Amino acid sequence: MIKIYIIIIIISVATVLLAFRNKKSNPTSSLHQFKAKTIDGNVFDFSTLKGKKILIVNTASKCGFTPQYKELEELYEKYKDKNFVIVGFPCNQFGNQEPGTSSDIKEFCTRNYGVSFTMMEKVDVKGDGICDIYSWLTRKDKNGVTNSSVKWNFQKYLIDENGFLVDYLFSFKSPNCSKITNWIEGK
Repeated sequence: MIKIYIIIIIISVATVLLAFRNKKSNPTSSLHQFKAKTIDGNVFDFSTLKGKKILIVNTASKCGFTPQYKELEELYEKYKDKNFVIVGFPCNQFGNQEPGTSSDIKEFCTRNYGVSFTMMEKVDVKGDGICDIYSWLTRKDKNGVTNSSVKWNFQKYLIDENGFLVDYLFSFKSPNCSKITNWIEGK
């Protein structure tokens, strides 16, 4: 009889510990609910991305991580025909590294890196003026998965085919890292 009680206690404790160990939970809302303006000033409806995996990244033209534009474009070219898209959000909140206008940013990205993935207009990704999408990306009470804060330019957020947040990676992680490519490939 004592052995049964011990087993029940061990199972109960293990269940509680596992529940607290997992910082992520189930998604409660979708990225597909949002609209935002593209770098050309057109309204983009994220519901058009249903069924696609999405990498969202905040970008800047004068940052040490700016060469990641090349890797992002390579990643996009490799997987764009496999229901994968990248959406870049220029941001000037980190070291004033994206001071240009939308046309300046678009020209820079096209000329220097041949960027063909979707670029949005410049936004705030933190603070009082945070845009709706980044508020959703960074707040568990909105995305149902995890809290995060954008630490610097080129932080990456992974969104599944249903528009649910999956994970995020800090700037120093290459867009071509195995965590991202394995996720795209479903490994």
